[in-house]
Amino acid sequence: MAELTRHISTSQGREQTTALTGPPAWKRFVPERWYAHLILWIACLVMGFPLLYAALVSTQNNAQVANFVLAPGTSFTDNLEWVMVNRNLGKYMVDSLTLSVVITVGKTILSLLSGLAFVYFRFPGKWLVFGFVLLTLMMPTEILVIGLFRYVSGTLGWGGTFQAVAVPFLASATGTFLFRQHFSNIPAELSEAAQMDGANPLQFLWRVLVPMSWNTIGALAVIQFVYSWNMYLWPQLIMTRGDFQVVQVGLRALLGGDQATEYGPLMLGAVIASIPPVIVFIILQKQFMSGFQITTDK
Repeated sequence: MAELTRHISTSQGREQTTALTGPPAWKRFVPERWYAHLILWIACLVMGFPLLYAALVSTQNNAQVANFVLAPGTSFTDNLEWVMVNRNLGKYMVDSLTLSVVITVGKTILSLLSGLAFVYFRFPGKWLVFGFVLLTLMMPTEILVIGLFRYVSGTLGWGGTFQAVAVPFLASATGTFLFRQHFSNIPAELSEAAQMDGANPLQFLWRVLVPMSWNTIGALAVIQFVYSWNMYLWPQLIMTRGDFQVVQVGLRALLGGDQATEYGPLMLGAVIASIPPVIVFIILQKQFMSGFQITTDK
């Protein structure tokens, strides 16, 4: 169809041609870069389908799971009672929440102090010690488990106690490196001004560095909380007695032992156990994203 146009004379004597008809109606509902939206929708569906299927399985019984039913099941209340009452998953979650908060707060405080020491203090072998910290950053925990178990349970005699599962993880090479890099970007004039005002190192840390480091603190808190919440190997080894145990070991108890595995309660327990880390990430999402920006305006 030929496009209807008209000519409008402007004050400068030029003529402009404007279309009397707008774009086709279908273009009003289709984005210009529709292919990018389509790719994003497909990516979201691919990544979100396992989570959606886990939520559906958590409401089903074994027969519905075996038939691959893609609809909510009829056993949600039975699964919830089995998980929270018979297997006492709530108690495991409270224990894990306590452990995660203690480890996260302890790691953050010690990382702040170690970052302060590596940036603002001068002592012999400073770079050698920092290199050793970076070396431990590259070593997975599984390498240290045997030696750590013999020391904590044998030498210290802490086997089965809360401090046995919490204290070995209060120091963080990741946090030390993160705060060391962050403090290095803060102008040295602030430290000199604080010294002239008579502030000691702890006052300088609390009144100057901490208010400038909330994004980094939030980013580290998210990482350490998720790490502590997902601890399984060390608590399984060291907590051989006592009532304290973490939620990941509690999920292992849902497998049923010699009995047939109930997949609905098992998946419901996994879904419930994933809620606290998601809440922490949502609360600290802004600080988490800003804390890892490699820019000067974070």
